[in-house]
Amino acid sequence: MIYSTAAVPVNPDGVAALTRAQVWDGLVLKARDARLFLPPGLCTRCDIIEEGATHIVRQATIAGDDLREIITLEPQSKVTFFQATGPREGAIINELFEAPDGSLHLRFYCYLGLRSKEANGPEEQAEQAWMNGDNGYRKALLTTLSRTRELVASGQL
Repeated sequence: MIYSTAAVPVNPDGVAALTRAQVWDGLVLKARDARLFLPPGLCTRCDIIEEGATHIVRQATIAGDDLREIITLEPQSKVTFFQATGPREGAIINELFEAPDGSLHLRFYCYLGLRSKEANGPEEQAEQAWMNGDNGYRKALLTTLSRTRELVASGQL
């Protein structure tokens, strides 16, 4: 089983401040179309199959893997990506929260397994190391916030 977590401040010194509503809108847009937030070419397809007030079902091709995800939306708070099909099974969560000092933070955490692979085997250990590494999900949080700032500044969000 893979468990990884990272958290970053939404508004560190030196960047344009984002409101909770703006970050939330960015997270929903990311759920609707990952291509807008991932490096060019990493996500080559992102189709909404079903959408409601509290969920999105999408089919995507990310890093060459075909995925089906059920995404739940807890307004202004949490987006959960359930990996229904693809190489991983489990959940990836993006959560907005306030630190004790009142500052807004964005947290990633996941509980995942790799389908058809040995539990805690070399493949899962490698995935765990990548998620916790410099190019893993902490970087993805920073990229999500940076892209959200760009969309806000350009009036697209």
